Amino acid sequence: MAAMTFPSTIWQGFSEKTAHAAVEPTKLQSRSDFAHPQLIYTLHGHGGTVKSLAFSPDSKILASGGAENEGVIRLWNLTTGNRVGTIRKAHKTAVESLVISPDGQTLASCSSDYTINLWNLKNQKFKRSFVGHSTNVLSLAVSPDNQVLVSGAMDGIRLWDLPQQRPLATLASFGNLIHTLAVSPDGKTLASGDYQGVVKLWNLGSEKLIRAYVGHVDLVTTVAFTPDGKNLITASRDRTIKIWNIYTGELVRTLKGHNNWVNAIAINPDGKTLASAGKDGIKLWDWTTGELITTLNEHTDWVSAIAFSPNGQMLASGSFDKQIKVWGIAPKLN
Repeated sequence: MAAMTFPSTIWQGFSEKTAHAAVEPTKLQSRSDFAHPQLIYTLHGHGGTVKSLAFSPDSKILASGGAENEGVIRLWNLTTGNRVGTIRKAHKTAVESLVISPDGQTLASCSSDYTINLWNLKNQKFKRSFVGHSTNVLSLAVSPDNQVLVSGAMDGIRLWDLPQQRPLATLASFGNLIHTLAVSPDGKTLASGDYQGVVKLWNLGSEKLIRAYVGHVDLVTTVAFTPDGKNLITASRDRTIKIWNIYTGELVRTLKGHNNWVNAIAINPDGKTLASAGKDGIKLWDWTTGELITTLNEHTDWVSAIAFSPNGQMLASGSFDKQIKVWGIAPKLN
């Protein structure tokens, strides 16, 4: 399937529609920065907090999971704004995290019901479950080569063979209360963030701990590698975002601006633009300089999840207000 491409413009002038209605774009307006993202869609349908968002590699499909007790996953077509799939009873309880494999074939979900489920993204058919954790599974990450799925829970980190659909190893067990995970762009390194505010780097090949970053003073909500793999960006309930040098372990910069927990972060493929989410909306930063570009306040409650599309031209946000908003943006021009 060919990747969806957009001109270096953004959409504007939409009217808000219902969850299922297609929202037709009006005239495209050229932009040269991230200062004025335009709201494309507001997607309705979740009955609780939207906890996880994942784009397909071609940027055409958005998967969303929420806090509904029936564990519903919804799929949205981002060309039309239509909901194109619903996986009901995907889990017994809330869907905590979603990832889509880099080949676009598999959707993986995890839940506070202790399980990880695999789904065929195209037809939403169930593939299999990974069972091994003994507590809430809170985060998933997948290697760029589609080979390894990583899961993080309050009982540690486990590795799974994605093609063979079987367990690989336990990377860390009790004592590592994992809340968030990310795999580096080269697939060699795993980052984890825990409830104590500690960030750890692991060698996925040797399964050994590389180093720990100590700087946050509360739960680490999100970890994310920059696209060049040289830096790790971490967010915390301590209201800060920190940038770390992967090679030296040094703290490069601390971003302060949120007035409460930083619930989630995402890095645009341009490598410079960072989105962060919290009670006070969505903030866009140039993390390389520390500049706060803009704040988006369209949600009516805490923003709980955020994701950039792989093509860099959309930003999706999920909230306690049960809504998903999709923004049109354009890469910053040098």
